[in-house]
Amino acid sequence: MTTLAEMTGHVIVCGLNDVGLRIVEQLHGAGEQVVVIDDGGPERLARIVNTLGVTLLNGDARRYSILEQAGISRAGAVISVEDHDLHNLELALLVREVAPQVRLVVQLTNAAVGRAVGRLTGTGSVLDVAALAAPSFVEACLGRSDKELSLGGETFHVTERVVEHPANLRSAFGDLAPIAVIPANGGDIIVCPGRDLRVEPGDLVTLIGSEHDFIDRRPLVEAHAEAERDWHPIRAIKTGIQTVERMIADIERAFWLSLAALGSVGVLSVVLLMINYDGPNDEHMGVVDATYFTVETLTTVGFGDFYFAHQHTWLRVWAILLMILGATLVTILYARLTDLLITRRMAASAGRRKATGMHGHVILIGLGSVGLRVLEALRAEHRDVLVLERDEDNRYLAAARDMGIPVIIGDSTLHQNLQAANLQAADAVAVLTSNDLANIETGLAVDDLLGERRVDVPVVLRVFDRQLAGVIEKNFEFRHVRSTSALAAPWFVGAALGLTILSTFYVEDQPFLVGMLTVTASGGLTGRTMSDLSAQIRVIAIARSQSPDALEHPPRRDTRFGPGDQAYLVGPYEELLRVLRHEKDGARVG
Repeated sequence: MTTLAEMTGHVIVCGLNDVGLRIVEQLHGAGEQVVVIDDGGPERLARIVNTLGVTLLNGDARRYSILEQAGISRAGAVISVEDHDLHNLELALLVREVAPQVRLVVQLTNAAVGRAVGRLTGTGSVLDVAALAAPSFVEACLGRSDKELSLGGETFHVTERVVEHPANLRSAFGDLAPIAVIPANGGDIIVCPGRDLRVEPGDLVTLIGSEHDFIDRRPLVEAHAEAERDWHPIRAIKTGIQTVERMIADIERAFWLSLAALGSVGVLSVVLLMINYDGPNDEHMGVVDATYFTVETLTTVGFGDFYFAHQHTWLRVWAILLMILGATLVTILYARLTDLLITRRMAASAGRRKATGMHGHVILIGLGSVGLRVLEALRAEHRDVLVLERDEDNRYLAAARDMGIPVIIGDSTLHQNLQAANLQAADAVAVLTSNDLANIETGLAVDDLLGERRVDVPVVLRVFDRQLAGVIEKNFEFRHVRSTSALAAPWFVGAALGLTILSTFYVEDQPFLVGMLTVTASGGLTGRTMSDLSAQIRVIAIARSQSPDALEHPPRRDTRFGPGDQAYLVGPYEELLRVLRHEKDGARVG
């Protein structure tokens, strides 16, 4: 086993969370040497890393001494997926300063910050987990099997087709490349089958091909355009709702201003009374007496405990002002507080009222960073969405309401809250909280309420644990169980190792990646043919180094790779990483 001091060209992963663990597992599975730096992460994840035999350093990756201990000067890449943007930003700047030659990949949720850092660290070096994972959740919610890809300047499509007559894939679909076959008899999914595979009526085949290969896409495009036109009046109505909600936000700010003004007057009064008030025996007010008098004056109670008849004229004038200001500010504060409470209650009630009239909407449960991205994407598709969120102080709720989205505050595992969201009329449900158990409970509650409609309504569950996800799919027959870390991790791994990930998508429960690999003169792919690749890898197209603007597709099995060629590949991420590993090591691929 290689010691840390002997490692060279290894990958340093900073941050041991769900995504970090997936990255470590994939790098380790691809044969890469990995060093993990983490400062007090979950012990459960640390035990998994130790089981893999991966070196784990406890410490703050933003300290140069820790990076030096991890062999930063000899490393090939650094991946930073800390939980906080500020930590990732600090680390990125430090790595760029001490090891500019190292390939850097960093997670940043703030798009503006990400663009700024990307200019410093390079194209493709800044990624956002939520943005990478959201499209897969959206596609599952919409029941969309078609996916559009841009490869080398040409448009390709991934789509599903049902086999109508017994045949082999070559005669049934011509040059369209089969990615997966789901047998109608319930058998296991067949990944990247050969074109000579015989398929039967009812089998579902996932295919990829250029835009010109799909001559029947026009009706779909026209239908989508018609749907967009139908939604325009609704968007106009919701613009007015956004204006009202911005007014609500202004009222809340006014409440804090009123409170600050009242507090300032009170503090000033206490100070003046402590310094200048003379009692019957020339005693001065203490803090408690001054505060007591100020509060009873501001609240207009006036018990008559203190008299100003024999005080300085200016102090009597101050008492007059205090009574006037107090009555005014307290009245304003009470009004703002009442307005705030009523507004929040009205907003919650409004969400429930709107839900009763909604039909064909998507219920989004759990409005975190992933949930917000999914919400934005669904709105871009002009779909009606209703948010069901447990935490009324969720920081993303304001953004949802600003988009005119109805929000219901409540526990999603309770039937009455799901019924309040008008589940019986919904077209899809996305359960996206960060708690696996809560998602499973909610999914089962939704499934129970849907009854016979469960076959037609997609219920998309976010579940981290892959083994648990498999058990849920098998035993409870959920068809759309997704993991944000499984969707996002390959992008980080690919960027760190030199494989450009272009897209991720699911076929049933199998995640697929589309990536681009540049063949090097000394790499393992030079001179090899398509047939030398793993049986579970499909080469979609090749851009030759002599003519990079023209794509060669579909390539024949005897087509050979040449130095400088750009190969566009699709397959399970484990297979793509294995191809990349062989290319880097100059080993035979097969």
